[in-house]
Amino acid sequence: MTLAAIVVTYNRLAPLKITVARLLSEAADHIIIVNNASTDNTASWLDTQTDARLHVINLATNTGGAGGFETGMEYARDTLDPDWVVLMDDDARPAPGALACFARETIDIDPVYGCIAAAVFYPDGQICEMNRPSQNPFWHFRLFAKTLVAGSRAGFHLSDAAFAPDAKPIDIDVASFVGYFVSRAAIAKAGLPEGGLFIYGDDVLYSLRLRRAGIRIAMNPAVQFEHACGTLGDGFVYRPIWKIYYHCRNGVTIARQATGPLIFPAALLYYIAVWWRRGRHCTPAERPTYHKMMWAGLRDGLRGQRGRNDAVHQN
Repeated sequence: MTLAAIVVTYNRLAPLKITVARLLSEAADHIIIVNNASTDNTASWLDTQTDARLHVINLATNTGGAGGFETGMEYARDTLDPDWVVLMDDDARPAPGALACFARETIDIDPVYGCIAAAVFYPDGQICEMNRPSQNPFWHFRLFAKTLVAGSRAGFHLSDAAFAPDAKPIDIDVASFVGYFVSRAAIAKAGLPEGGLFIYGDDVLYSLRLRRAGIRIAMNPAVQFEHACGTLGDGFVYRPIWKIYYHCRNGVTIARQATGPLIFPAALLYYIAVWWRRGRHCTPAERPTYHKMMWAGLRDGLRGQRGRNDAVHQN
């Protein structure tokens, strides 16, 4: 079984060095680094790397995580043709032994499983909330009822018990692009992620596309990744504030794909209320910008707009 690791990076050379070293020690067959037009010393450092397993793609412009993962997967598919690819950010990496564990656990896996998600933890061992897999409550009546009662994401996200190393793999509908293993067959059937999303939601929408194509996804807690991230502040408010634009813009499509045309209007109203309430976690000085970015994202999401919106980056 051949495995290609895909890492997207932008101006974070220090964690990238750690991730590359870990992947080399984990004996990945191929390591694809997509450099999203970094303006630090990333490109020059990558030029000094001589390991034959490294494949470096230096992009001329910053296409965001979504564009980077699409580029990396396309390169893997068309140039290397591995059995599986695994996606990760530059500040995320497999725990020691994780890739070997994946190979042992996956070699005889039922081919209906075209995607395996790792259990992702912060470096201190706590579960990484932004990478907690979930099931789509709109596809499972029991989960939908549980979510209504709970009134929170706890109704459809995996519980802490599912992350125990000896817990059995569990079917899911959505996982994040950290420790996200996708098979050759799944890519052939479902295609590539949507690079035009720029940042946020590309992993959710790709997961939903896999599931709609009849491809099953499981989270295997025996395969562990660590994510040294710090993007989210209190109340899941993104920093810098302009990032909420992409969260809301792409969130419109997520709501549409997760629910279907009949439930979509009601679901979108619910998401708007959630996004608005999160603004309370901003400082008073930040709130006008937060709500401006939120409404702009909602407007452009309903229009189906894609790509990087340079105007919001000035806020």
